[in-house]
Amino acid sequence: MAGTDRSRSPTLGGPSVILVRPQLGENIGAAARAMFNFGLTDLRIVEPRDGWPNDTALAMASRADHVLAQAQVYRKTEHAIADLNRVFAATARRRGMLKPVVTPRQAAAEMRVQLAGEQKVGVMFGPERAGLDNAEVVLADAVLAVPANPGYSSLNLAQAVLLVGYEWFQAADPAPDPAPPAGDNRPATKREMVQLFEHLEAELDAGGYFQNIAAKRPSMVRNIRNIFQRAELLEQDVRTLRGVIRALADRRARDQDPAAG
Repeated sequence: MAGTDRSRSPTLGGPSVILVRPQLGENIGAAARAMFNFGLTDLRIVEPRDGWPNDTALAMASRADHVLAQAQVYRKTEHAIADLNRVFAATARRRGMLKPVVTPRQAAAEMRVQLAGEQKVGVMFGPERAGLDNAEVVLADAVLAVPANPGYSSLNLAQAVLLVGYEWFQAADPAPDPAPPAGDNRPATKREMVQLFEHLEAELDAGGYFQNIAAKRPSMVRNIRNIFQRAELLEQDVRTLRGVIRALADRRARDQDPAAG
């Protein structure tokens, strides 16, 4: 539908849109157009298959080219979400993970409250062929699922971004004031959460926790990460937990080498 009015100021901002390993430049451009239709401007791209910048993406963006011009490109999903406090993973497949599942409308309402509380939020979308993998979904706080025909629920990338953008825009009514975190502390960023995960997993490896179950390590790591994701940790919580891990590691080192104590 045509209808752009260049005499009016556009709405800008909103949650980040993270495209993970997108395959076609046309789909990136169409997603950027869908974003700008509803005032979303923070586009983050992880490992685009056909490289970046991409001429076909620019052609498909249809005057949303400034969204592409300021898009940030990353080599890893963890880097793309590192500064975010809360992340939704858009996926239509069941994952066997115990995570909250929300619709785009529910997610939009939550994101309005979170952004009003000066948190940074984003939505991850996976590659066109297979979607997000489990290692990426586990980094999210909730799964975003679109209610659709159960026998045919697959959406193309731009459609999925458009639905989320539409619900975000429609949820523009004043959101309730967010409750301040305990002790005026902020929610942990994804960078801080990943650092906690890596710290804990390294010490579990050092302590032999995975020694006799190496084949199950990936699924156990996902389960452990999900436990902490569901806790919605604050930055102070992460620092406390890392201090606990360090203390336990130091104790193990003293037990193994009494002379060191």
